[in-house]
Amino acid sequence: MTTMTEASVREFKMPDVGEGLTEAEILKWYVQVGDTVTDGQVVCEVETAKAAVELPIPYDGVVRELRFAEGTTVDVGTSIIAVDVSGGAAPEPAPAEPAPAEPAPAVEEAEPQGRTPVLVGYGVAASSTKRRPRKGPEVAVVAAPAELNGHGAAAPVKERPLAKPPVRKLAKDLGVDLARVTPSGPDGIITREDVHAAVAPAEPVVEAPVPAQAAAPAVAAVRDSARETRIPVKGVRKATAQAMIGSAFSAPHVTEFVTVDVTRTMKLVEELKQDKEFQGLRVNPLLLIAKALLVAIKRNPEVNASWDEAAQEIVLKHYVNLGIAAATPRGLIVPNIKDAQDKTLPQLSAALGELVTTAREGKTSPAAMQGGTVTITNVGVFGVDTGTPILNPGESAILAVGAIKLQPWVHKGKVKPRQVTTLALSFDHRLVDGELGSKVLADIAAILEQPKRLISWA
Repeated sequence: MTTMTEASVREFKMPDVGEGLTEAEILKWYVQVGDTVTDGQVVCEVETAKAAVELPIPYDGVVRELRFAEGTTVDVGTSIIAVDVSGGAAPEPAPAEPAPAEPAPAVEEAEPQGRTPVLVGYGVAASSTKRRPRKGPEVAVVAAPAELNGHGAAAPVKERPLAKPPVRKLAKDLGVDLARVTPSGPDGIITREDVHAAVAPAEPVVEAPVPAQAAAPAVAAVRDSARETRIPVKGVRKATAQAMIGSAFSAPHVTEFVTVDVTRTMKLVEELKQDKEFQGLRVNPLLLIAKALLVAIKRNPEVNASWDEAAQEIVLKHYVNLGIAAATPRGLIVPNIKDAQDKTLPQLSAALGELVTTAREGKTSPAAMQGGTVTITNVGVFGVDTGTPILNPGESAILAVGAIKLQPWVHKGKVKPRQVTTLALSFDHRLVDGELGSKVLADIAAILEQPKRLISWA
């Protein structure tokens, strides 16, 4: 039987694919045990708190083990895949460490199908790729089938259940007794999903083994009952909620409104669609609104700033990373166009088109969502007149654009049907006072009423 030496095994750990991220959910595996992989080959797709990201493997070899099933949330720095880089044929499954004879079957039974029955630790130490053996009593925590009571729940055990500190805190918050939770993680580790499953009504604690592909959706499954539906908050939606709470309660928000006649802007949009310079590009009202905001920032540069709480300083930005709020199936994300102030109108159009396409495909990178300075959110696409948007953390202002509707409007002394919209500008009142905020909003409105000013003011 062919075996692996520890020197031939490379552990690929969950990387930090975005600044400050601590965990990611494995959405899909593109390889299986026994597959040959090459340096740079994408092996899986993960979802972080910011976006879905494909992970390439950094070396050649044969897949020895997939550490986690699809749908599992894994801490950054934890090994997710083991690869044999010795260049030989795919080795037969074998325990990485000698294990007690009797507890081993219990561990294998708790593992989801599709993973080789190798005893591994819950990740590896950051300074080494060696696997550390578990102590005998710890492995024995996993309940054997004979220990199950008539209701399908594991009988209480005397040993202290194995769980990481965040999982213990989650169990405490939810009022779950870890001693009564059946673990599904490696070596009898209790995972977050195990704790949530223990809370779910009418769900058996122990189920017959099923293939990993089929088991994965249950990790983040919607739980329905006759009176309510529970949806796990995770990934992008969880990060958005935390960011909005932090922003709402740290930055003093002020919102101002203005209703604008944008008839001439709408005519210009139609003209640009016929312009050869814009062939193949996305041309819509948002393009001109974005340009109007950039011009207003150029005329009022103090609005483009951030608040440094630690240093007690206002940081003026000499660049504009223009964020565009995008609704995606995974939640609201705000990628931004870097150095938008330097782009011509066709370049800005191309950047907006690429940003929207990438967001819809769920391929926005974490880097594209970092470093924003101001944001535009277009609620008008939903038929909404306007709103009071909440600032993105670290930004000074956000502009909400309402629906553009045909309305009666006094134009040249007569009531006529005109294309009208309402704009709302929220800003951090520590950085932007009422006068400055009003100037910025008035400049945007003036440009949209008379878009020729884009030429004279830009």
